[in-house]
Amino acid sequence: MSDRATEARQLIACLDLTDLNEDCTSADVETLVRRASTPEGDVAAICIWPRFVAEARAILPAGIQLATVVNFPGGGEDVAATVAETHQAVADGADEIDLVISYRRVAADPSFVEAQVRAVKAAAGTARLKAILETGELADPDLILSAAEAALEGGADFLKTSTGKVPVSATPEAAGILLQAIANAGVRVGFKPSGGIRRFEDAKLYRDMAEEICGPGWARPDRFRLGASGVLTDLLRVAGGAAQGASAPGGY
Repeated sequence: MSDRATEARQLIACLDLTDLNEDCTSADVETLVRRASTPEGDVAAICIWPRFVAEARAILPAGIQLATVVNFPGGGEDVAATVAETHQAVADGADEIDLVISYRRVAADPSFVEAQVRAVKAAAGTARLKAILETGELADPDLILSAAEAALEGGADFLKTSTGKVPVSATPEAAGILLQAIANAGVRVGFKPSGGIRRFEDAKLYRDMAEEICGPGWARPDRFRLGASGVLTDLLRVAGGAAQGASAPGGY
């Protein structure tokens, strides 16, 4: 097997296969679950709307994590509502919670974000918490770093770039800031770029950055995820299983 094929398989194992389209249906979720197990290996997780968590839990193969989103996509400021949403998602069977922080508060009051993350982390219990910073909207490197540090202080298990619902999603520049914050905090927290990742080369770029900044061998599925849907098609092509990825649902 070529080095590229091996890398593609490794990236499939780090993929959060996603469908967060507004018109997503139960049938779409069933399709997503079927696509999550490929001849080249299973993806790390599927990521879906909270309303589908219970039914997905019943059909998702063992070993694939079930992620959902809260406070999504707007990043509102009603922490109590987000906590309630998180409690319900965990009760329905979610393994991972992807929280959109109140990124508009970062400039004036990063302590609000820290407290928000801490509250949702407590509600998540044993479920892993990914803090979505919406780096494309923050734009300024200092604000991105402030958001990352607030989320880390609040106890986030992952830093995630984007919802995929705004004009600018993951970028190498934002990824570098988040990864350096993770490295400065002791590389215990994971990293998830999301939005606009459609080719093998895109996915490999972010994994290579993670390995360069956080250390060789760091970018394993427990610490590195790719928030995407359509990229599976190209990863399967490179890995040698293109036919299995011919039909990709919408998502990041």
